Amino acid sequence: MAKKKVKKANSGKINSSKKSDEGKKAALELSIGTIVILVLAMSMLILGLVLVRTIFTGAKYNVETMNKKVEAEIGKLFVEDQRVVLYLPNREAEITQGKPYGLGFGIQNSIATQKFRWEVLVDDDNIRRKCGVNEKEAEDWITTGRTGSADIPSGQKHFNLARFNIPEGSVSDISTCIIRYELVIKTEDGNPYQTEIFDIIVK
Repeated sequence: MAKKKVKKANSGKINSSKKSDEGKKAALELSIGTIVILVLAMSMLILGLVLVRTIFTGAKYNVETMNKKVEAEIGKLFVEDQRVVLYLPNREAEITQGKPYGLGFGIQNSIATQKFRWEVLVDDDNIRRKCGVNEKEAEDWITTGRTGSADIPSGQKHFNLARFNIPEGSVSDISTCIIRYELVIKTEDGNPYQTEIFDIIVK
């Protein structure tokens, strides 16, 4: 009888030990699962924040209409005797085919009061190879503001914008389509005043 009791006691200890091990294993698996879920959740949150930031950053620089608020933002970009500024981060604009995009810019007159003229041109020798279009076609994407003029008093600024609209299907392979443009500013007698370059990345 004593031996049977000892066996039962031992059996109870073994069962208890097994339950304890199973409990620890389950707790460990739960902990690992929780960590994995937390890591995935944090990754998704970070990716979401990056995406939202990218969208809003692009939207910020896409000027739908010129107003006092936009003019003030562009005006902040001028430093010392800078003549022309582009309202673009890193001088690059990502434009999706079929969606309009407005490029804002400012001109500061550092000489005598006069009329200034501007023109937006393609300045890219490899445009045909990269995008399958020619210079004329790419310049026609500028629907408003490709050329213009304004009387600017000495020491004052003028703000304007050029609107782009790339028809859908204009570029079949967007993987290599980055086009260099230039904003050419001239004085009223036709002399160069300032030229600024920027890139359009077609999406």
